[in-house]
Amino acid sequence: MATRTVQVLFPFLLLLSSSVLASSSGSDQAKKRCHMECRGTPEGRRRKECVRQCLDHSGREREHGEVAEGERRERNPYFFGDRSYEQWSRSEHGRFEVLERFARRSELLVGVENYRLAVLEAEPETFIMPRHWDAEEVFYVMEGRGTITLLHENNRETHDIKRGDIIWIPAGAIVYAINKARNEKLRVAILLHTISTPGHVEEFYGAAGRNPETFFASFSDEVLEAAFDTPREKLERLFEKQRRGEFIKMTEEQMRALTQSTSEGGWPLARSTEPYNLLQNRPSHSNEHGQLHEVGANEYQQLQDLDVDVSIANISERSMMAPNYNSLSTKLAMVVQGRGYIEMACPSRSGESRRSEETTESEPQQHLRYRTVRSRVSRGSVFVIPAGHPVAAVAARNENLEVLFFGVRAAQNRNYYLAGRNNVLNRLDREAKELAFGVPAEEVDEVLHAQPESVFMPGPERRREAERGQQPSPESLSFAES
Repeated sequence: MATRTVQVLFPFLLLLSSSVLASSSGSDQAKKRCHMECRGTPEGRRRKECVRQCLDHSGREREHGEVAEGERRERNPYFFGDRSYEQWSRSEHGRFEVLERFARRSELLVGVENYRLAVLEAEPETFIMPRHWDAEEVFYVMEGRGTITLLHENNRETHDIKRGDIIWIPAGAIVYAINKARNEKLRVAILLHTISTPGHVEEFYGAAGRNPETFFASFSDEVLEAAFDTPREKLERLFEKQRRGEFIKMTEEQMRALTQSTSEGGWPLARSTEPYNLLQNRPSHSNEHGQLHEVGANEYQQLQDLDVDVSIANISERSMMAPNYNSLSTKLAMVVQGRGYIEMACPSRSGESRRSEETTESEPQQHLRYRTVRSRVSRGSVFVIPAGHPVAAVAARNENLEVLFFGVRAAQNRNYYLAGRNNVLNRLDREAKELAFGVPAEEVDEVLHAQPESVFMPGPERRREAERGQQPSPESLSFAES
């Protein structure tokens, strides 16, 4: 009896062990690829952070080892949460973190591999060390106010910045800033357009010391002595003194002097880097359910060469932004404030023709299906919306959902709304409606014309409450706060 049991169980155990080995092999290969990518990252903090992310990723794979392979493939490649950020610097006075490379997450995102997103946060009365980047940047001030200074070859520009400001930073310009508020953080979202290597960005500190390390430390003593015409002892004192990090608490006198600093120098730039305030221009759409502010190259010429636009949607609590899609532009969406969720329709083509259980033999076969990509979002969450993909955003209870959009490949882009008074489907011919939907045109119009609002409208919870004609139920409250 025991022998027979072993004979029955042996094939099963063999199959189980082979599947485990295959899964382990796949995980090991992914881990190897990740570490190979890290080798291409310069030594130091960047490489350590890269290796840490590889270990975190493989750890998450092990944690979800019970999940079926099909489910693993269905994970959302478009959503990036808190764990997707690399901590480049952090102290009690501020932090700087960069979102992982888009193409590293999924091949579906190679179209935006030349872009990175980052968040800069400085505590009150803090100085942010001078640096330059091998990338062009677009800053958006999410919170607070401060002063930013840019050093160019022949001049220096200093600008006050506040919430809603956009500012273009050309590649190579040396930038430093202060948070001049006494009791408010300065938070900035940054879009980086990489130049040297797709997806890779580097910062360079010249006016620095040991921490952050100055790049002058890489040169030999004899080269530095000749370049500065200064003995080594004085150079060592200059380039080895600073050890306080990238964010430094200022004294009252230092802050007052930096706040009063003005622009100076020779020839002006062909394009000024003066900020443009997105929130002070007239909203393109506005009603009680939300506001949309947009700016492109026509309003802020500095965005033209980058082929980027910037917009911000402030969705009222329990309201939603109507389903819509962009014709050419991929949107990199970052949540500035609030909570809610985003739903997006993604095509999923099968290798073979498939029939649903509801179709009959006389109906044509189809290769195309759509799957729902749905993510709960909160402050700092990032969501990538490829061109052509219909998407909707819904705000949670008791707080507005404020979303910042950086639009890539913005020139000639058009935005199409799919519900509400400006629904593009309303323009279908009568016969086209009947042929497309398979019902009389009157039934189509009854649905398409039912929503009186445009762009922003009541969300699912508001609509349910309106239908019931009563106050929010405890069940809906607990769901919204989950």
